[in-house]
Amino acid sequence: MSTSMIQIRKRQLTVETIHHEGGPVAAVPLRMAAALAVVRNPFAGRYEADLLPFMAELRALGTELAEELVGVLGKDRVEAYGKAAIVGVNGELEHGAVWHEAGGWAMRAALGEPKAIVPAGKAVANAGYRLMVPLHYIHAAYVRSHFNSMEVGVQDGPRPDEIVFALVMADGGRVHARLGGLRKDQVQVGDGQR
Repeated sequence: MSTSMIQIRKRQLTVETIHHEGGPVAAVPLRMAAALAVVRNPFAGRYEADLLPFMAELRALGTELAEELVGVLGKDRVEAYGKAAIVGVNGELEHGAVWHEAGGWAMRAALGEPKAIVPAGKAVANAGYRLMVPLHYIHAAYVRSHFNSMEVGVQDGPRPDEIVFALVMADGGRVHARLGGLRKDQVQVGDGQR
């Protein structure tokens, strides 16, 4: 993919399959997947007042990463999601914040417009930085069994003038979730949709 502002150096796809967390083996293991792209930061080293064109162009990348995750996990199986950005040290946190709309919009579009916001993490950091991406249930943010996280990072990124953008999806809640709270089969309008 190449447009005037989006220049991708590399992509990464990670899939975790979790059979247990020290308790009994799950009848159906939890699968979590992260799709990442290392992108040149067009604003590295300078202040830019208008970030909206960059955010708009990132929608296509968001769509590619979201569709890759749906292809791995299956659209009808995805139950949790999250997004993240790691900005290289010549950038600013706001350069990662452009991913809120571009990445979140793309995931909801790929999944048939679930109502819950997409939780996010972001940081300005050196290459190799690892970030825990928060996840929750796609239809309601307050489903406690689906509060989870997945670590993302790229060994050689972000370089100072780059940004790592990440989307994460999972096909269930935590393997040994047993702390009560709202269950996914109890979700009603207003239970943390937006």
